[in-house]
Amino acid sequence: MNGRGNLVAAGFALTALSYGLARFAYGLLLPDIREELSLGATAAGWIGGSAFAAYCFGIVFALSAGARLGERVLTVLAGLTATGGMALVAAASSGWTLGLAIALAGLSTGLTSPPLAAAVGRCLGDAARPKANGAINAGTAAGIVFSGVAVILFAGDWRGLYGLFAAVGAAVTVWLWFAMPPAAGGRASRRLSLKRLTRRGVGGLCAGAFLMGAASTAIWTFGANILRDELGFSDGGIALAWSVLGAAGIAGAATGILTVRFGIGQVHRLAVFAMVVALTGLVGAGHAPAVAFAVMGLFGVAYIVSSGAFLLWGIMLYPARPDIGLGLPFLMIALGQTAGAPLFGFLWDAAGSAAALATFAVIMASAAFWTPGQPSARRRSSRVASPAATANALSADCG
Repeated sequence: MNGRGNLVAAGFALTALSYGLARFAYGLLLPDIREELSLGATAAGWIGGSAFAAYCFGIVFALSAGARLGERVLTVLAGLTATGGMALVAAASSGWTLGLAIALAGLSTGLTSPPLAAAVGRCLGDAARPKANGAINAGTAAGIVFSGVAVILFAGDWRGLYGLFAAVGAAVTVWLWFAMPPAAGGRASRRLSLKRLTRRGVGGLCAGAFLMGAASTAIWTFGANILRDELGFSDGGIALAWSVLGAAGIAGAATGILTVRFGIGQVHRLAVFAMVVALTGLVGAGHAPAVAFAVMGLFGVAYIVSSGAFLLWGIMLYPARPDIGLGLPFLMIALGQTAGAPLFGFLWDAAGSAAALATFAVIMASAAFWTPGQPSARRRSSRVASPAATANALSADCG
């Protein structure tokens, strides 16, 4: 495998680790965790929200320090925090210790995406970047599949599973050190500036990402509990449904191809409305539990496509800083998830899961109100303004 292929593969693995295992496996294993630690829905929501809040801190740090530290250091740090957080989850003895562990694991996701986007921007050509970013983003789905299969094989042992995930994290972290390019010289002055956040189109990007993120917690944090408590699924059935979600999400690797063919705006709206259908479908799945598998699969592919569309939307707005272009919408998704998880838990406790799902379907639908415009000629030209000498220098750094 050449250096660029190794970079994409390692980026895919890190995304699977941080998003699929460190962040989203909590929702899959939450029924067993709640039972052992005696957690209510509201408390479980706040703990899930802590991972998303830590993500926000991590992504701001990555955007601020990325130019100084470089992609290799940041991705290795992401691997270390994911590994350490999941190891601590395995040893958690109370809601407070679990919350701290989940927050540390969630920090890894904030440290993951900006350096990977920056590495792809440095090491791949314009034509290859959308496909590479889409493929890396689909690592989330692969991690979800892995966690689902692991639960099927080792049902009921959530502590042992988190220990297994931590071991996988250690191996991925070592791989990243060899696969990621070292820091490039001459980039220390490229600091995050608030002025960059005021350009046209950023407000719509942030609003849409926030609303999508908030509504998505209905599945990511409470999906497994809904399957068990409302639909009567066994642990094996829940794990299988989670695996279906992840397997379908792998199709999100084609997001870059879809946006080239249909445009980012059209793909964004389609993905958001598919998630609306999934949320409303889960309300009625009690009459036909098999429908839940289709609903989970639909949500899986739609979420990965939606997050990929936000990624490409952001990079369209910031072609010269792909780390900001990716980091900003992912930050807003995480802020939405930070607010959405405890809100869903509160609504469930107060009015039941059906009312909570219906409310969150409306929130999800509102995310489609904002769509990207076309980049200006000046921004389009900036994508190809780099001289050949610079490209050649970067290739030396990237293997």
